[in-house]
Amino acid sequence: MTAVGFSSIFPFLPLYVGSLGSSTGLSVELLAGLVYSAQALSMMIASPIWGALADRFGRKIMVERSMFGGAVLLFLMAFVQSAEQLVMLRAVQGLVTGTMAASSALIAASIPRRKIGFAMGMLQVAIGLGIAVGPLIGGAVADFYGYQASFIITSGLMVLSGTLVLIGVREDFNPPDRAAGIRSSMLTDWKKVLGTQGIPTTFGMRFLSQVGRMMVNPILPLFLLSIMPGNQRLNTFNGLVIGAGSAATTLSAVFLGRLGDRVGHRKVLIPSAIAAGVLYASMALVITGWQLLSLQVLVGIAMGGIMPIISALLANFSISGEEGAVYGLDHSISAGGRALAPLLGAVLAALFSTRATFVACGLIFSFSALFAVVKLPKPEQAKLANIA
Repeated sequence: MTAVGFSSIFPFLPLYVGSLGSSTGLSVELLAGLVYSAQALSMMIASPIWGALADRFGRKIMVERSMFGGAVLLFLMAFVQSAEQLVMLRAVQGLVTGTMAASSALIAASIPRRKIGFAMGMLQVAIGLGIAVGPLIGGAVADFYGYQASFIITSGLMVLSGTLVLIGVREDFNPPDRAAGIRSSMLTDWKKVLGTQGIPTTFGMRFLSQVGRMMVNPILPLFLLSIMPGNQRLNTFNGLVIGAGSAATTLSAVFLGRLGDRVGHRKVLIPSAIAAGVLYASMALVITGWQLLSLQVLVGIAMGGIMPIISALLANFSISGEEGAVYGLDHSISAGGRALAPLLGAVLAALFSTRATFVACGLIFSFSALFAVVKLPKPEQAKLANIA
C-alpha cells in the first residue's frame, strides 16, 4: 500500500511541475529534476540517523513514522501554488519518510540468513506490486480527475497502511544497553558497518544500480511525448510503462532471490546487471511506445535479480544487531543515487538527447557488473575475514 501511494505520483510529477509554474523564473526542466533530487538528497542525510535509532528504539515505530509523516506531506502537496513549494515539501518528505529501510531492517533482524534471499524477494514482491499498480492508478486519476486527486488518494493510502502496521505488526524488541550517548554510538556503528568486508562494495553496487534505473524518470514522459505525439492518454501509458516494469520485477524477484539462496547471490547479481545494461542501451533505438514497454518488462525481470539480491548480500555480510545501521546507510546511499540520477539524466537529455540517457544507463549497469566481478567477495569469504 505504501508503494502504491508513493509510486502513484511518479508518472506525472514533471507534468505537475509544468502546470504549477515557477515563482522564481527557474526552468521547468530544472525544477522537474529538483522535484526528484530534493527528496532523495534529504533522505540521504536522514536515513542513517533513522537507521541507527531503529537499532535503539525498534523498527516498527520507524515504519509508522515514515507512513504517517508521509501521509501529511503528500496531502499538503495537493495544495501547493508553485513548483518551488512542491520541491520544498519533497525535501521535507525525504527527511521524514524511509519505509524501505525500516522494513528491510525489520526483516533482516527476524529472518534466518539462509532464507534471506527469499525474504528480500518477497519484500520486493510487495513493493513491486505496489509500484506496478500505483503509476497506472495515479496516471489514470490525473487524466480524469486532476493532479490534486492523486495526492489526496495517496495520502489516504498512507494513513491506512500506517494503521495496519500499528494494529497488525508485533515486534519483540529488546533495546541495547549502551553506556555511550546516541550520537557517539551512531558514529561507532557506522564506522563498524563500513569496516565490515563486503558491505562497502555492496553499497557501491546499490549506488550504481540506483543511478542507472532512476536516470530515465524525469525524461520518460518527454521521451514518450516525442514518439507518441498527440496521444490523449499519455499519463496513463507512462504509468503502464513504469508499472509493467515493476510487475516484471515482482514476478522475477522471488524466483531469483530463492535461486540466489541456492547457488549464491553473486552468481545471480552479475548476469542480471549485464542483462540490464544491454536492455537499457537498446531502449535508445525504439520508435514506438510498445517497443519501449516491451523492453521495460525485460529490464524489470533483470531488476528482480539486482535490487533484492543486493539487500540479501547486505544481510549476509552484516553482523547481527547492526541491521538498522546497515540498512539506514544502504537507504542513504540509495537516496544519494536517486538524487544524482534525475539531474544527470536531465543534463544528458539537454546536452545530447533523451536517447543518450538510455545509453548512459546501459553503460552504468555494464560497469556495475564489471565492478562486482572484480570487487565483490563471496559471502562465506567475507564472513571468514570479518571473524578473523
